[in-house]
Amino acid sequence: MKFQKIVLSAVALFTISSAAFAQFQNAEKAVDYRQSVMTVINTHFARIGAVVKGEAPYNKDEVAKNAAVVAMLSTLPWSAFGPGYEGGKAQADVWSDSAKFKAAAEKMQLAAANLNTAAQSGDLENIKKAFGATGQTCKGCHEDFKKK
Repeated sequence: MKFQKIVLSAVALFTISSAAFAQFQNAEKAVDYRQSVMTVINTHFARIGAVVKGEAPYNKDEVAKNAAVVAMLSTLPWSAFGPGYEGGKAQADVWSDSAKFKAAAEKMQLAAANLNTAAQSGDLENIKKAFGATGQTCKGCHEDFKKK
């Protein structure tokens, strides 16, 4: 039984890793991929936000699950912003100032990892702080790199 779990975990990790580093057939496929990932991130982030804002009851396990999803997914969309994948809601600055964009992406991933750490601890005050910091990284990137 334990061996099966290890094998299934390895298969899941390989599948996720393969998707993250996939080359896309064209820019449209890349745009679809990154927008889909961002939509799912937003869904799970909003679930935590409802708790942080007092709109939903605090359930430690649910917040921890949602934060883990956000942290894992935060690593995925960036390969779909490569050269030749221009378009969608991304501004041209994503490609013309790729160093700044990469730094913003890394900052978001770090903030999502910190949110996950806070959520796993169960300390709601730390979750609130980490949620706010993560939200600021999202907002900053959208202000700098997303078409309005």
